[in-house]
Amino acid sequence: MRQLPEHGPCFVCGTENPCSIGIQWYVREDGSIYGEILLTEQQQGPPGLSHGGATAALLDEAMGAAVWNAGYQVAATDLLVHYRRPVPLGTKIKVIAWVVGDNGKVKNTSGEIHLSNGEIAVTAQGVYKEAKHLFTKLNVEGHKT
Repeated sequence: MRQLPEHGPCFVCGTENPCSIGIQWYVREDGSIYGEILLTEQQQGPPGLSHGGATAALLDEAMGAAVWNAGYQVAATDLLVHYRRPVPLGTKIKVIAWVVGDNGKVKNTSGEIHLSNGEIAVTAQGVYKEAKHLFTKLNVEGHKT
């Protein structure tokens, strides 16, 4: 596995963001994205369980990273998240995502969160569209630099 670089202020993986979930991503030989993390009270929803938004954010980031790793600058346009089991806090979970389809400027993805006992707790499908314009640095007046 190859470690992906984190990107500073990112809400999910950034080391410069004190509110970041703090996951580190890896690329597997097959191109899928992989990470492990223990969610904490900072990601709590119901008592002792993770917030659905936190797990959705992990899956969105992993699926997007899979497309970025394939060489495309994209943004999510559709996410469908299925919550199958609660995700307990303080227990290691595994997040896995991969590209399942490439229709030109549209990339389709899937992802899963596995509990420490191997059960799948959350699944997701995502649609990502090329959006290079969102990743161009802008100066204060909103002009490209």
